[in-house]
Amino acid sequence: MNPHELLSLTPGTNCGRCGHPACLAFAVAVTRGGADPALCPHLDPSRLPAELRGDGGGLEDVARGQEERDLALVAHLKSRIGDLDFTALAGRIGADQESSDATSLHFTYLGRPVTLSREQAVMAGGDLVDPRDQILLYNYLAFGGGDPPAGEWVGMESLPNSISKVRTLATYCEERLADRFRGRPAALAELCERIGGHAGPEDQSADVARIIPVLPFVPLHLLFWDEDPEDGFPARVKILFDERVMDFLDLESLVFAAERLADRLAELDES
Repeated sequence: MNPHELLSLTPGTNCGRCGHPACLAFAVAVTRGGADPALCPHLDPSRLPAELRGDGGGLEDVARGQEERDLALVAHLKSRIGDLDFTALAGRIGADQESSDATSLHFTYLGRPVTLSREQAVMAGGDLVDPRDQILLYNYLAFGGGDPPAGEWVGMESLPNSISKVRTLATYCEERLADRFRGRPAALAELCERIGGHAGPEDQSADVARIIPVLPFVPLHLLFWDEDPEDGFPARVKILFDERVMDFLDLESLVFAAERLADRLAELDES
């Protein structure tokens, strides 16, 4: 169960009786952090899956079940690309091919080289460990690509049927980055450049504006405004997408791509 599925079972009133400031925060804490769903006095336990009711083996079983579902989805996506012509596909997703190998595609994912075949995905010399990355990468291939990015930027709220995803994007990417890099715009700019980010349009008012190619034809435009304690303004991040982005990924995958961007920047910041 994902956070928004659990959120649909709550009253959505943000009453705070669970100890969290909002029902969405509670849903994230339960589904991603193992918090007890019984903290919400309004939640009907009978409507919860077994792993959240405590009928199974606890968080270990939850994690194992999710991994099994992820691996099943990877297998499904691999089956979808089985008949694709990789040579024709390469130009439509911004990938390269070696002249001696028409069965693999090579491109960059968050600054790291990736090789995808119909059987496996290899990143920087080793198999991808996280099946979620494989889902994103194989879904990128399965979409079939399209024309290169247009360089016209829109917010998630401007994409079709995205209302439910705007808050998710903020939770898993924008707010995380704003909190981590407040007071450190130079550090954020340097880390963005380390994963291939480059300066955005000059007319932006942000303290940091970098266009980061998460995938070759899926750039994200990161805008960061640092906090201004004197005027009471907190740090803020806004992620923009190319107007053609839905030729390459669905909304759920776009949110995950932004989440992985935040993960990658945090990983580099910690190292």
